[in-house]
Amino acid sequence: MVLELKNVTKDFSDVHAVDHVSFSMKKGVYGLLGVNGAGKTTLMRMLCTLIRPTAGEILWDGKDILALGAEYRNVLGYLPQDFGYYPDLSIYDYMMYIASIKGLRQGAARKRTKQLLTQVGMAKYEKRKMKTLSGGMARRVGIAQAMLNNPRILILDEPTAGLDPNERIRFRKLISELSEDRLVLLSTHIVSDIEYIANRIILMKNGKFCYTGTTEKLLSSMEETVWRCTVPKKKVNDFAEKYLVDNVKTVPGGAELRVLSKVPPTEQAVREEATLEDAFLLYFGRKTGGKDDIEV
Repeated sequence: MVLELKNVTKDFSDVHAVDHVSFSMKKGVYGLLGVNGAGKTTLMRMLCTLIRPTAGEILWDGKDILALGAEYRNVLGYLPQDFGYYPDLSIYDYMMYIASIKGLRQGAARKRTKQLLTQVGMAKYEKRKMKTLSGGMARRVGIAQAMLNNPRILILDEPTAGLDPNERIRFRKLISELSEDRLVLLSTHIVSDIEYIANRIILMKNGKFCYTGTTEKLLSSMEETVWRCTVPKKKVNDFAEKYLVDNVKTVPGGAELRVLSKVPPTEQAVREEATLEDAFLLYFGRKTGGKDDIEV
């Protein structure tokens, strides 16, 4: 079970949305991490055959996915950022409708729908109309519909966008359970969504993969050290200009900063253990309070 990208490129006019990407994926969870506009959604749409690469090829077990056609789509489950549904359908009827599109027989569709709605915690709401669901509930139904055909490849594009912390925790647990016997590719710009569940991290910037590997190897490769220090509030902007500042917290006597630097930013600075958020900051260069702030 191998999904392979070979020199995949996608151009929109003079913009390289995806720029000569090569990578192989097997069973497990792969976290595709990058800021908005990095090319993540374009890449996922190509993996789902919704758009064609400008150059390069995508192979499933050595065969081109475009040539495979329906044979490939039968092993694929996809949750886009914004998935469509008929608002007046009940959750159960919506699932049965998607099951019919995917070619499931009615008996199997009923059984699979009941099973999946239970798994995502939505069975007791199955008679509710789709238009009445909260964002978190709708995303849970979205994952359930992506799993109807029991796919070997599950592609999730920003599945936790706009959800509250409790819903995001529930999603991470669910995705971890679903990954036991399949390939899961999870795209996000929210670091905590993948820090503890991804077997491999892919950092994507300007259409390219700038890092692929484990979280542990990524953190061990960091040249900068993480420091915690307290400075006067009036000095915060100065530190933000001079260093990569990951976090600012108001404390008695000033502001406590989490700083990435090769040398201690102050004499009293204390070393901290690095996290994936720190590595994200190094690769994507956010400065706290700057105009290019991104959510982490």
